[in-house]
Amino acid sequence: MSASANVTKADFYEVLEVSREASDQELKASYRKMAMKYHPDRNPNNPEAVEKFKECNEAYQILSDAEKRAAYDRYGHAAFQAGGPGGGNPFAGAQGFQGDLGDIFGDLFGEMFNMGGSGGSRRASRAQRGRDLRYDLSLEFEQAVFGVEKEITIQRLDPCEDCRGTGGANGKAPTTCAQCGGRGQVRFQQGFFSVAKTCGRCNGSGSTISDPCPTCRGEGVQVHKHDILVKVPAGVEQDTRIRYQGEGESGRFGGPAGDLYVVLSVKAHKFYERDGDDLHCVMPISFPQAALGTELEIETLEGPAALKIPEGTQNGRQFKLRGKGVPHLNSHGKGDLIVEVRVTTPAKLTREQRELLQQLDATLAVENTPTNRGLFDKMKEMFS
Repeated sequence: MSASANVTKADFYEVLEVSREASDQELKASYRKMAMKYHPDRNPNNPEAVEKFKECNEAYQILSDAEKRAAYDRYGHAAFQAGGPGGGNPFAGAQGFQGDLGDIFGDLFGEMFNMGGSGGSRRASRAQRGRDLRYDLSLEFEQAVFGVEKEITIQRLDPCEDCRGTGGANGKAPTTCAQCGGRGQVRFQQGFFSVAKTCGRCNGSGSTISDPCPTCRGEGVQVHKHDILVKVPAGVEQDTRIRYQGEGESGRFGGPAGDLYVVLSVKAHKFYERDGDDLHCVMPISFPQAALGTELEIETLEGPAALKIPEGTQNGRQFKLRGKGVPHLNSHGKGDLIVEVRVTTPAKLTREQRELLQQLDATLAVENTPTNRGLFDKMKEMFS
């Protein structure tokens, strides 16, 4: 199937079937599973599977790289298009995949089965990555258009000050687990296979804490408040996510910190509606203004601007004020302001106004007969 410039690329998180808060381990596990399923060696003469394999590989190459993932979370696919914030195209397609199907199976099952007793077991790490955090930030319409800086306060887990994150009293380091000898796994024979199982005493970490820290109860972390300055760029929209890497909860026992996601909510404007980077509004005018023409002063978000209404303007006509819309996010230029005029009919008239309108009506030749709407309009009405 030929590609088109208007085709929307699938969301990388949906491609790998993970949430946006997925850890590196979750990403890797899901990628392995899907790579095995769609690998060309397992799907000969199946072009759809090959395309799916390329798509999974492309998504994993971006999301497994911290910097590329941060750019993708902020700007989506635009971060890697030519001229976008990321510049160029970093994807190598299926050729960028390292290793064959045997490597995938080996990584996935190598820790569980040890054929013929060869090879060593992989020791699990006690370190745990910190959780990602979410903060919902409400913005005024103008703040989303022009950008703003706001200080927020979050509560997160930080390393315990008393044990310095070790979990042991007075900072004492964990000791090697006596049951598994620090391997994090215990093995037993099952037929021809030597099967490895996670150690139940240390939960796979290979170490235990004999004297837990009384402050954090051996967890190695405590809750603290933090003030963070959020820099909102001009042109953001509803539900825009800003990622602050490493500003989430601290990892436990030396693990990396999670990330903070600031999700923006934009309040509605009393006059303008936003459509992409364009703004729309409705301006009422009188019948004489529409018939004779006039010049109006429009209050834009950047101040007053002149709008010329030509003679004979009809109800519903739209006028465009270029460059009076929303700034393009992380780029140059702005959208436009679209003004739609509505010719208003007065509900009440004075005697003098009525007489004047009657005199005008006598001079206007309008034939009050139905117009020919055409076959297309009739069919629309029939099926509406």
